[in-house]
Amino acid sequence: MSAAGYAMRLYLSSYQMGDRFDDLVACIEPGAKVAVVSNALDGIPAEVRRQYRGFSAKAHFNAHGLDAFDLDLRDFFDAPQHLAAALSDVRLVWAVGGNAFLLRRAMRQSGLDDLIVKRVGDGSLTYGGWSAGTCVAGPSLRGIDIMDDPPLAPEGYDPTIIWEGMGLVDFIIVPHFASNHPEAALAAAAVDWLTHAGLPFQAIRDGEVIVR
Repeated sequence: MSAAGYAMRLYLSSYQMGDRFDDLVACIEPGAKVAVVSNALDGIPAEVRRQYRGFSAKAHFNAHGLDAFDLDLRDFFDAPQHLAAALSDVRLVWAVGGNAFLLRRAMRQSGLDDLIVKRVGDGSLTYGGWSAGTCVAGPSLRGIDIMDDPPLAPEGYDPTIIWEGMGLVDFIIVPHFASNHPEAALAAAAVDWLTHAGLPFQAIRDGEVIVR
């Protein structure tokens, strides 16, 4: 049990760490391992990727007393049994923003999706992230195709589009809504589409976090 007296299983931010980061840290043991997943950015060139990332989630976690490392899911494509072993002592998996459909492919091909569902369910793991990392936690990526490019599939990725999310929450999550963010207009369009489609969703502004 954490210092705060309860286990946080989900920390879903619109952008970067959100406004409840201290609560997240308080729920994880000091020095605990954090796996940072950046595969949502695999569709852009390396140099652009470095510039795009700017803010380093790994450095931020390490600065707050956690043991964060980069986890490239491409190293585990078609080898989920190896991923489970590599994450056996990890307390938090954190997925950064980018293309939600690409991240979803990486999770499926590595087996991370099943592992997250299982371990979040039994309380041994917290899952968190922002933007794309948040979108994949819902039951579906319908509507998110207005914000991201579904067919994007770099070398090594299965080109099949995965519309199903991990189902960690029962509503679609739309990040960057009504925010000072380049994708705010697309988020508004996604909200309009989801509203007319009658699908359950929650739109969150940058700074806001969904916690479970």
